[in-house]
Amino acid sequence: MPEPAVLITGGTSGIGRATAELLHDRGYLVIVTGQDPARVAATRRELPDGVVVLRADARTLADTDRVAEEVGARFGGLTALFLNAGITRPTPLTSLDEAAYDDAFSTNTKGQLFTLVKLLPLLTDGASVVFTVGIGATRGIPGGSVTAGSRGALLAMIPSLALELAPRRIRVNAVSPGAIDTPIWSKSGAPPEMIAEITTEMAASIPFGRFGTAREVAEVVAFLASDKAGYVTGQDIVVGGGSGLRA
Repeated sequence: MPEPAVLITGGTSGIGRATAELLHDRGYLVIVTGQDPARVAATRRELPDGVVVLRADARTLADTDRVAEEVGARFGGLTALFLNAGITRPTPLTSLDEAAYDDAFSTNTKGQLFTLVKLLPLLTDGASVVFTVGIGATRGIPGGSVTAGSRGALLAMIPSLALELAPRRIRVNAVSPGAIDTPIWSKSGAPPEMIAEITTEMAASIPFGRFGTAREVAEVVAFLASDKAGYVTGQDIVVGGGSGLRA
């Protein structure tokens, strides 16, 4: 059995970072990527020794090539790939411009799909691929149409990807966080009043009555990455405290 190894895109904060910490604790070799230089530097200092932190922009295929080379040189192969990098920028239609649209789809859709393409030769047979999608792809969120579309495109790909990679027993699944307390809200660039409106509406609709934690999502990703989920593929697992269950 090869030593388990995972690449986590968008691993310097929030769900990605929580997953890196959890999988490292469980014996995985871990590489994480992040875009912001200051956040990357801080993560290198703060994560445990042995976790590799690389600066890479999910929108730039040259960066993805470099990450693939680094993974190959350090680990030789991967048993898990967590495609988590993404942006959330609530934007009303009246304020939407082409640049915001292109940025969302380049980061959330193209970046994650081509990371899989570039890393595919390094995935071991029986490996696990997990995409972060989010419940916004299937449930309405004010101002969330572009984010939902860019993430939802990944969700539409999951069944076909799962079938295509099934001959190698590579499992392809998605995790869809609901309202999770992570820095993605403050980094969205949306006006504070819009964020407050969205988060208040989301909290009010959650049967559990609270936002989730990054660790709770990380536990689901860890399950999907493990052999315990060896017969699970083509699925989207919602981690949302019952969001959307009420009529």
